[in-house]
Amino acid sequence: MATGKLVASMLIMVALMFEGSRAMTLCDIDDKGLADCKPSVTQPNPVDPSPDCCEALKGADLACLCSYKNSMWLPSFGIDPMLALSLPPKCNLQMPTNC
Repeated sequence: MATGKLVASMLIMVALMFEGSRAMTLCDIDDKGLADCKPSVTQPNPVDPSPDCCEALKGADLACLCSYKNSMWLPSFGIDPMLALSLPPKCNLQMPTNC
């Protein structure tokens, strides 16, 4: 299963290289939502999620977000996966039970 996630992550990165001029989305969060949430998922001084970040998370696929729990891909963009997983509860959103 970990190999599958690695392959999927690599495919995403390749797709992003070819789609460089298009907007990026991750788990149904568009590039604006990702930018709004970035200060909350970046070390060393993450901040509480902004209202705009929480709004972006309302439409997110939270099960998809869980799949990045042990991601090597997110840190390459400066995103701490554990901080990312902590955002939905801070925005009063319920994470999937199997996360």
